[in-house]
Amino acid sequence: MTSRERASLEIDGIVQGVGFRPFVYRLALRFGLSGWVRNTGKGVQIEAEGEGDDLLLFSHALREEAPPLAVIGSLKFEKIAPAGGEGFVILDSAKAGKGGEIAPDCDVCDDCLAELFDPGNRRYLYPFINCTNCGPRYSIIKGIPYDRPATTMAGFAMCDDCLAEYHDPLNRRFHAQPNACPVCGPRLNLVDRDGAAVAGDPLGQALAALCEGRVVAVKGVGGYHLAVDACSEAAVGLLRRRKKRDEKPFAMLAADLDSVRRFVHCSELEARLLSGVERPIVLMRKLPQTPVAELVAPGNCWFGFMLPGNPLQHLLARGFGGPLVMTSGNLSDEPIAYRDDEALAMLSGIADLFLTNDREIHTRTDDSVIRLYRGEPLFLRRSRGYVPRALALPGEQTSVLALGAELKATLCLTRGAQGFLSQHIGDLKNAATMTSLEDSAGHLQRLLEITPEVIAHDLHPDYLSTVYGQGLGLPCVAVQHHHAHMASCMAENGLDGEAIGVILDGTGYGSDGTIWGGEFLVGGYQGFERRGHFAQLRMPGGDAAVKEPYRMALSALYQVHGAELFSQPLAVCEQVQVSDRPLFLKMLEKGINAPLTSSCGRLFDAVSALLSVRDRISYEGQAAIELEALAETGSASEPYPYLVAGEAGCVLDFGPAIAAICADLAAGRGRADIARTFHRTVAAGIVDVCGRIRTASGLGRVVLSGGVFQNRLLTEDVAGQLAAGDFNVYCHRLVPPNDGGVALGQAVIAARIFRE
Repeated sequence: MTSRERASLEIDGIVQGVGFRPFVYRLALRFGLSGWVRNTGKGVQIEAEGEGDDLLLFSHALREEAPPLAVIGSLKFEKIAPAGGEGFVILDSAKAGKGGEIAPDCDVCDDCLAELFDPGNRRYLYPFINCTNCGPRYSIIKGIPYDRPATTMAGFAMCDDCLAEYHDPLNRRFHAQPNACPVCGPRLNLVDRDGAAVAGDPLGQALAALCEGRVVAVKGVGGYHLAVDACSEAAVGLLRRRKKRDEKPFAMLAADLDSVRRFVHCSELEARLLSGVERPIVLMRKLPQTPVAELVAPGNCWFGFMLPGNPLQHLLARGFGGPLVMTSGNLSDEPIAYRDDEALAMLSGIADLFLTNDREIHTRTDDSVIRLYRGEPLFLRRSRGYVPRALALPGEQTSVLALGAELKATLCLTRGAQGFLSQHIGDLKNAATMTSLEDSAGHLQRLLEITPEVIAHDLHPDYLSTVYGQGLGLPCVAVQHHHAHMASCMAENGLDGEAIGVILDGTGYGSDGTIWGGEFLVGGYQGFERRGHFAQLRMPGGDAAVKEPYRMALSALYQVHGAELFSQPLAVCEQVQVSDRPLFLKMLEKGINAPLTSSCGRLFDAVSALLSVRDRISYEGQAAIELEALAETGSASEPYPYLVAGEAGCVLDFGPAIAAICADLAAGRGRADIARTFHRTVAAGIVDVCGRIRTASGLGRVVLSGGVFQNRLLTEDVAGQLAAGDFNVYCHRLVPPNDGGVALGQAVIAARIFRE
């Protein structure tokens, strides 16, 4: 005769809204256990009673066989006194304790997809099909515990068939909070730009409009997309004109991997990323001579593709038959539209029709974007599908609300040793985006039950986020932008202590009041020293120099040729009319409306314009992106010359390289080879300075961060040469190297400073 034992198990992580309780129920039946399971404010609590060996097997299976969307953070197992009783039940949710996690939105599971296209199934072609293993989560949740009344599905009363599924522990829709069907659930609607209903089947009419070359706004899980036929130059051109987006690449939607491979080189890892439940946009190299319209990604070697991320996208992609442009439904510099009235008002000048529905989106979430770097995924934008998954911090810390950067803003909330980055919010240059940031901050605090003790914000005193943070009535820590980049990379790699930080980007407010962007820092979370930087260049015209790279090219030439600048036989010199040249020279000589910057991004702009790649840009980073694309087609020679000067710190001066580039142009050398050699030169200079800093400091760890490290060519050069020089090199994987990852670094720095 064997004795019965009872155990209490507490599980946290992403264990609500992912079918975890019915999974526990089925496991308990398998092992012959009695007891109960329930959701709490923190996670899931279980009491199970049975034979001792069965309890241990049950505990092991909880980890090994967890539902596909579940992520177990911790599992506490404790023996308690037996209580007897028969059967295993699922109890109502309990608000006991804080610290739960919420699952991200995810794609349709295989079971639901099979039902979606099964003519004999009652959910055949139903665009809101879901179960506990798939469907909307973060975008529809209003509060916790995650139960239907706390979601935007609260207004849809389930029919008898759906209720039977919902209450059946052996059904995969048991306690699936968005559960619905055509009888009782949300429905599609098609309206014109005036909001008037369009007669006929909404999906069929929308597909017909797309085939006619019209623009259709499509309501997805996290907001509206704008869709057109990706193979029609006329349709894509129409979208560009209406959206006022001249050249920035559009993302595309394809039905399946076979379709994607018709247009791009798709590796096994890229295919896995595309097919994952998160459904990010993945950047992949174009195949030559594809039928995709040139206007989709002009002057670019890469296409961004995603596979369907919700049932409606599956229906659209299969129904249309070819690739669709599927770009964020917003105006320039504003967040993606997600409320129906807002979308109609914002997008009526762009879209001809609106394919919408009556299920509310509570939280807007734009698409995530990934590319491969050194065979590993690299986030360019971490948003839908990944938020609000927790990131591990280097250790337990005070709860911080970090407000991120001005561009590509995200928030970060911390709890214990976890950091929660928000979805992509956008550029904080207008009231609409700032309101989105404030709404996201409040929603995440309520959802995760985190009350921050400290606010972290950028050092720049005039950013909208700085003003907002200082008005919250909590202790504030101002964090220098590049220090935050460095800490972000250190934190996601679990580093503590000190390291060398190579931080390269376009713009950041420096501790000395100048514009930084090509920085060599030494330090850790508590503080840093600026041990080196790129030689400063003037930005003639101030912010105009960001949008007109020819200005940076002329500034770089002035460093070499001085007042003889315009006598050089270079095409870029023709950008300034003869009558305006004296004033332009005066700006450079006197520094009038020409602030100094050490920005690596501006250096890349200068070389792009020198090589006649891009004199003016229509989106951020365009000049550098197209310079990288050109360099990928060239061959590098020995690096161009450069100088390293300075006593207090290393100043990396690429003036000699600029002179050598001009000489190569005069000699007729190919622009692609010059661009490739320039990349190699910047990498060589960075490695040189890191070596000098290691000699002085003894540090052999280097972290690489900042938006310039989205440049695959440069990053692989730098990381490869540093590794060959016996440095330990750390790059980003879990958060973007651009400003979308800054909030994580701010949060860790602020907590350390506050503690000290």
